[in-house]
Amino acid sequence: MAANQQVQIKKVKQHQTMDEKLNTLRAGVLGSNDGILTVVGVLFSVAAATTDQFTIFIAGLADLLACAFSMASGEYASVSTQKDTEKAAVAKEERLLKTNYADQLAAVQQFYEDRGVTAETSLAIANDLMAKDALATVVNVKEDIQLGHYMNPWNAAFSSLFAAALGGTFPLVAMSLFPAATQWPATIVAVLLSVTLTGYLSAKLGHGLVKTAIIRNVIVGIITMFIHYYVGQFF
Repeated sequence: MAANQQVQIKKVKQHQTMDEKLNTLRAGVLGSNDGILTVVGVLFSVAAATTDQFTIFIAGLADLLACAFSMASGEYASVSTQKDTEKAAVAKEERLLKTNYADQLAAVQQFYEDRGVTAETSLAIANDLMAKDALATVVNVKEDIQLGHYMNPWNAAFSSLFAAALGGTFPLVAMSLFPAATQWPATIVAVLLSVTLTGYLSAKLGHGLVKTAIIRNVIVGIITMFIHYYVGQFF
């Protein structure tokens, strides 16, 4: 049975579930948004305090790299904890199958009864599923985990790393490449377009309200630029 279970796990690992894909995309969207706002914050603070283009560029580049690696390490730690929790839950259910199979079978039966299936049919479904793959059935019913599909911390980390770096590139390029007369409006436009895109993507991924997410992101972007500009002016 153990050998059969290992074969099944290898088979399901050949493709990602929707939850795994969404987790990677979520990390990317959050990383991108953070990259945009932290980089423009530093750029506005420094550019308000000095007109030296090299100083502004180095400050923005340093913050972009710091933000990207910070987001990646945070995602790695967070998703690793989630993965460890999922594995611990599977190990617990595996022990319970060995020590108290009847209660595990009853839990699966109750799961289907709670969804309107008759007691007789629920028991038949539970017996059939448990006979095919008891552990996969139990962890799916009780823990909402698909056996062999754990959140990948490396996928989340790399997604956040590259997205944060890409997001921060937009304001950095606008502030660095445009001439002094137009660099401020160019950077503001770059930021507003970027946060609009991340707001749209986050709403789509979370099945939320697109308009609300975009407005919220734009307002946060404007406030971020305003605060950091006046911090630079003050010092």
